[in-house]
Amino acid sequence: MGGTIDIKSEENKGTEIIVRLCQRIAEAPEKSEEQKTISCSPELFAGKRVLLVEDNSMNREIATAILEEAGFKVDTAENGAIAVEKVTYYPEGFYDVILIDIQMPVMDGYTATRKIRSLENKAIAKIPIIAVSANAFDEDRQTSLEAGMNGHLAKPIVVDELLEVLGGILE
Repeated sequence: MGGTIDIKSEENKGTEIIVRLCQRIAEAPEKSEEQKTISCSPELFAGKRVLLVEDNSMNREIATAILEEAGFKVDTAENGAIAVEKVTYYPEGFYDVILIDIQMPVMDGYTATRKIRSLENKAIAKIPIIAVSANAFDEDRQTSLEAGMNGHLAKPIVVDELLEVLGGILE
C-alpha cells in the first residue's frame, strides 16, 4: 500500500510500532437538493411558532435549541393538560404546529390531541400535531394517526428528518 512499518524494541521497556500509510481523505457526501433546501432555509421557519410538549427537561432543552436554530419561536408545555390550556388560551393562528410527546404524566399526548381536535374553534382544532416518541413501531405510528396527529417522529430526534416533516407541513 506504499507505506512503511518501523519497529523499535528495548528489553524490559517495551515495543514501539509505527505504521505509516498514505491515504486520501474522503470528501463529505453531497446532500440532495431537498436536504440543502430544508437545512439551509431559515426563512422557511422564521417567525413560525411551535408548541413543544415534552415532560423531560433535557429533551425539552435539546429540541428547543434545534427548533430555535431553525428559526422557530418555541413555547413549551410539560404535559398534555398544559398544552390544551395553552392552545385554548391563545388566539387562533398563534401556534403553527405542535410537537408532542406521547408518554407524559397528567395527560398523555394521545388524550391531549383528541381534546385539541374536539375544540369548538375549528381553526385551533386543526393545528398540525406531530408525535415525537421513543415508541416508533408501525402500530405506534398508526395509533398517533388514529388519535388525530398529522405525523409521528421517533426519538432521539434526527434533525434533518424533523425539519423535513415540519417543512412539508408548513409549506
